[in-house]
Amino acid sequence: MQAEKIENEIISIISEISGFDKEEISLETNLPYDLEVDSIKAIELTVALEKKYKISIRDSEIPEINTVGQILDLTKRLLSQE
Repeated sequence: MQAEKIENEIISIISEISGFDKEEISLETNLPYDLEVDSIKAIELTVALEKKYKISIRDSEIPEINTVGQILDLTKRLLSQE
């Protein structure tokens, strides 16, 4: 799967969950500060990514994710392990 396609899909998922427009979201966007993603939304986001890409994100990894770029890197890493 192409990295650019994954990036666009992840930004779309984040936009849907956070309520912010896709144009406001970049790889540097900070989830809690810029998009007001709280722990509930973080879980929603995790579940959406796991379903979309058929990956498993460990609970211990969720608090370590702060930016869209970190989500992209984690997703690509987990996809490459399959």
